[in-house]
Amino acid sequence: MFRNTLTAAAIFAASVTAAFAGPAISIEDAYARSAMKHGKSGAAFLIIRNTGDEADQLIDAQSQIAHKVELHTHKDMGGGVMKMMHVPEGFTIPAGGTHVLKRGGDHVMFMGLKQPMAQGEMVKVMLAFEKSGTIEIEVPVDLDR
Repeated sequence: MFRNTLTAAAIFAASVTAAFAGPAISIEDAYARSAMKHGKSGAAFLIIRNTGDEADQLIDAQSQIAHKVELHTHKDMGGGVMKMMHVPEGFTIPAGGTHVLKRGGDHVMFMGLKQPMAQGEMVKVMLAFEKSGTIEIEVPVDLDR
């Protein structure tokens, strides 16, 4: 009887541990800005940290600040020309690693801003991950960065 109880407890502990394994996503150093003071587009930049034991995928972003929000990157077209483009598959955040969304690279793009971005205001952004679900963050507008 005692051995059966220990076995059952061990199986339960292993299943609880397995249920909590996986990605553990956090967001760091986030900020948003527009290209010009009264521009119609803007972007959010941030660091996504995955302290979990398996990779996750940022697959979408949404915000009420713009008519359209997409995950974007810059691609070198050669001859000194960079093209900004939508990345429909999103960005991989490796297990135990980070993925940096930065100016001139991967970023969250706001197209058709509904109002100008004002220094110091907060922008709500929903980040959708394949395994971790949706995370809502508040991103400060920093037009000086």
